[in-house]
This record gives sequence, C-alpha cells and structure tokens, in this order.
Amino acid sequence: MQVARDAVVLLHYTLTNDAGEVLDSSEGAEPLAYLHGGGNIVVGLEEALEGKVAGDKLSVAVPAEKAYGAHDASLIQQVPKRAFQGIGEVKAGMRFTAQTEQGPRQVVVSRVVGDMITVDGNHPLAGQALNFKVEITDVRAATDEELTHGHVHGPGGHPHG
Repeated sequence: MQVARDAVVLLHYTLTNDAGEVLDSSEGAEPLAYLHGGGNIVVGLEEALEGKVAGDKLSVAVPAEKAYGAHDASLIQQVPKRAFQGIGEVKAGMRFTAQTEQGPRQVVVSRVVGDMITVDGNHPLAGQALNFKVEITDVRAATDEELTHGHVHGPGGHPHG
C-alpha cells in the first residue's frame, strides 16, 4: 500500500538541523505512527512521503516555511510579573499556556528582568530548516475510529483507555 491520505504510516526517523545536530530520533524506540493527511507531522515531510511504500528510505530537507514556519517577532512579548500570580518563582525555560485572541498558545519564558517577563510563542524550531532521514516500516488503511479521531490508535499511536 502506498502512503496516501487516510493511511496510517509507521516510520523510523532521525531529525537534524542544518548544523547536523540530532534534534529528535526514534532510534531504539517504536516507530512513529501518524495518520497521513491529518496534519500530524510537518507539511514538508508529509508531502515528501506521499506515494512511498513500506521499506522506502529517504532523506528530506524541509524548509522552515513547510516545517514550523518563520520565526515571528510579534509572538515575543513582555508581560508584567503580576500576570503570573500564584506561580511562585518564574524562570527562563518555563513553559505556560497563554490565552490569546486566537485561542490557547504555548509560550516559553525567555527572560526575566526585574518585574518584566519575556515570553516567546514561537515553536522552538520556528525559523529552522529540518532534515529528516526516514525509513517507512509499514503503511496500512486507517480504521474508522482513527479517521473519526484524526490520529492513530494502538501500537505507536494514541492509547485510549
């Protein structure tokens, strides 16, 4: 079976940046399982996998625009420390969910200076090209339940219990 919309794809991958640093990998773990066409992986990788079959190995360079997008300076804001009431000591690196006009957004604290806290709503990999080495281990039709839920169930996927 070929990788196509509504197929469940299982793959092993290694993700590196342009400097060759490994950012993530499935090595030593179960393959990643995702529902093709469901928006579960970055667009550039999903496009490159279209039409492939189990056993295929490929290297894919994904530009930032087809990964996590360009770095958006407007997503970096300074907020007063009082906005974090009840949190205790706020430190750089802490992650929070902020309520925005576009709905909830994950932010990371990038700086704390005096009573002002700088938060960044960009994905940590925004603005970066991503390089994937991929081996497709299996391709199968998604179940009706997986299609309804929009993600894979069972081994390598989302458990329901």
